Amino acid sequence: MNFRQIFYIIGILLIVFGIAMFIPAIVDFKDNNADWKSFLSAGLITLACGSGMYFSYPKTEIHLNVRESFVLTSFTWFLISLFAAVPIYLSNLSVSFTDSLFEAISGLTTTGSTILVGLDQMPMGILLWRGLLQWIGGIGIIVLAISVLPFLGVGGMHLFHTESSEQSPKPMPKLKTLTRTITLVYIGLTLLCTASYHYSGMNLFEACVHAMTTLSTGGFSTSDLSMGHFENPVIHWEAVVFMILGSLPYLLYVRALQGHGEELWEDEQVRFYLAFLFISIFLLTLWLWNTRNEPFGDVLNHVAFHIVSIITTTGYTTTDYSLWGTLAFELFFFFLFIGGCSGSTSSGIKIFRFQVIFKLILVKIKRLSHPHIITIPKFNKNTISDEARESIATFFAFYVLFTGVIAILLSLMGLDFITSVSASITAIANVGPGLGDIIGPAGNFKPLSDPAKWILSFAMLVGRLELFTILILFFPMFWKK
Repeated sequence: MNFRQIFYIIGILLIVFGIAMFIPAIVDFKDNNADWKSFLSAGLITLACGSGMYFSYPKTEIHLNVRESFVLTSFTWFLISLFAAVPIYLSNLSVSFTDSLFEAISGLTTTGSTILVGLDQMPMGILLWRGLLQWIGGIGIIVLAISVLPFLGVGGMHLFHTESSEQSPKPMPKLKTLTRTITLVYIGLTLLCTASYHYSGMNLFEACVHAMTTLSTGGFSTSDLSMGHFENPVIHWEAVVFMILGSLPYLLYVRALQGHGEELWEDEQVRFYLAFLFISIFLLTLWLWNTRNEPFGDVLNHVAFHIVSIITTTGYTTTDYSLWGTLAFELFFFFLFIGGCSGSTSSGIKIFRFQVIFKLILVKIKRLSHPHIITIPKFNKNTISDEARESIATFFAFYVLFTGVIAILLSLMGLDFITSVSASITAIANVGPGLGDIIGPAGNFKPLSDPAKWILSFAMLVGRLELFTILILFFPMFWKK
């Protein structure tokens, strides 16, 4: 295990991250807020540590094997989260380090759970930093999903294996070009979302922060009321559109720019995902309209917004959907698991895994009915390999097991059943709000105990990195040659 080259790469990322801290420092300085010193100090600390890691490794080619890639990925997200918590801890918010780390991890993993209250009166630098964390985490997970996870074979990501994810120096120029193009698409969509929000009534700062947290499907807001602070339905519909855009595969956006726009609609995952969204919205809207004395347009707006927000793992809210009745409560509990498309900023189980499991169930039923039939399951016209099937089935089983373990640990902290289970799911799926009075859409994670926050912080990281990427490090056999 060559830790020097691992920390060399982390050092580069920390240098970039340290420079990013100067942005909210400048904003607070211009706003005459003393927190600029916190961001400046944290930026200098991060730059110093990053530079130390960078200069500790001689300038030679980087060659990472599978084990080193697992360690690099896990260490990167943990260490960056650690440094991201520093300016929050040093600020005048007077929050503990546990709360600061929880907020930072929630930001970088684009979860959106928060321990902060009084966001409407909070300094601009902190609000911008939270938005930047989610925006950076969003592009980070896209690059991870298209270049690292297929190479590591995590959770059935073999199905999205490309040249860019091969372990060879040759594809690196293509990977750099692909990453650059995806970043430009990400920036372009963010700017477009900012302009839309600003045109519809948000001030420029609010529009910028919400655009970053919308495209990253993160859900941090500048108000305790989340998107409910903006009573303009046009803003809510704009959020729906851009949340969906953020939850689609960015690789297909690149293909569209290359003149292959038809691939976006022809993709089996995208078609199934959009159909699932629209059917869910249509059915729940009809049910809620028949049970509540509200105009159809208002019901459609609230239902579409919250279904898209939860399924894309964004976590914005405009109202307390837990008050909509038992059916809605049960549906949203199920929606917490789903997530968007692979190669997007969304987390969760991901829609393609549900598709593959459904295909495997159909194959099993056909074979039980006709033992001699030969049926080969396919995804996007490609045969689903035995390795991918095993990986997805294992992922599902381990996802449920890990969710149960976290829920049990939270219940030992004194939390009730609904809070424990929904907190476990929302942390692992990186959704944001849970269910119940404490952490529901009208609640906050601040009342939870410090041990519960540490457990949830770990769960957020594990969920964001597709479970096995981090958990494999806890098995002794991983460290043996």
